[in-house]
Amino acid sequence: MLLELALWLEKNYIDVFRVFHYLTFRAILGVLTSLVISLIVGPLMIRRLSRYKVGQSIRQDGPQSHFSKAGTPTMGGALILVSIAISTLLWGDLSNRYVWVTLLVTLAFGVIGFIDDYKKLVLRNSKGLAARYKYLWQSVFGFTAALYLYHTASLPAETTFIVPFFKGILLDLSWFYVVLSYFVIVGSSNAVNLTDGLDGLAIMPTVLVGGALGIFAYASGNIHFAEYLGIPFIPRAGELVVFCGALVGAGLGFLWFNAYPAQVFMGDVGALALGAGLGTLAVLVRQEIVLMIMGGVFVMETLSVMLQVLSFKLTGKRIFRMAPIHHHFELKGWPEPRVIVRFWIITVILVLSGLATLKLR
Repeated sequence: MLLELALWLEKNYIDVFRVFHYLTFRAILGVLTSLVISLIVGPLMIRRLSRYKVGQSIRQDGPQSHFSKAGTPTMGGALILVSIAISTLLWGDLSNRYVWVTLLVTLAFGVIGFIDDYKKLVLRNSKGLAARYKYLWQSVFGFTAALYLYHTASLPAETTFIVPFFKGILLDLSWFYVVLSYFVIVGSSNAVNLTDGLDGLAIMPTVLVGGALGIFAYASGNIHFAEYLGIPFIPRAGELVVFCGALVGAGLGFLWFNAYPAQVFMGDVGALALGAGLGTLAVLVRQEIVLMIMGGVFVMETLSVMLQVLSFKLTGKRIFRMAPIHHHFELKGWPEPRVIVRFWIITVILVLSGLATLKLR
């Protein structure tokens, strides 16, 4: 919106507005806009959620330190989505299909999470949205996005599978692109949701991974950088850096209120949406494996749940004291802030490792 206005002013009146042609400038504006929105709207949303008693329920079999969190306002992920949407619409190129796909998938998964949270917290239905319906709608939105991207792809690079660290391994996926994209989007959504169990644990890795994917988007959308780094050139993919900037700003703004001890929780409305957004970004810039590297904490949390369930069904014994794995460390005696910060540190290392794949080929 404001981008079109700025470009019109630059064309007809003032040359200084030419700066809006630069992706980096608009990405910075995206960060700042979503951050300011989050910081301004955050307190209002928290008070409104508290007034309507939209509070978190706590697992009775969980760590005792969590019992004091009962009643803390949740569904705060709506704040993140509003900030991302406004910032992206203001500073993004709205003629770019990549921007619309990423934003719409993020919001669509947010709607699924909102319904789940609403049933649990407002209607007091302890089960929320039934798992089969949640997965059904995740599949519908994920598969629709994958099909759309496959049928609108105009270059082989858009459906090529890249193996990190190996410049020469580029695989034409053909129709399997749809299957892979579907699993990346839906899997990433659920992985972030499983990680969202401690104050700030999920949002900071999301911010770090989202920012790193913005670097991949910028490089992929620039023919010179793409050729130099040995990654596929995807025309107009660079515009996704604006969405990534909005995600980073919104995430940091939310962390202001979600840092230990949290004033508000993200809820499924935020976790499912942000995970789907990261998955879509990775698909668009052809970095699915790199997403698994940088989002190693999300992968670890997901695997811990899968292994716990499998072990208990096969042997009747549990591998971890409690799953997801962050609860395991809590029950071992680690204070919650220690678990959070150490998982953040792991994410920083993994994100740097993922970024290293740009050069180490």
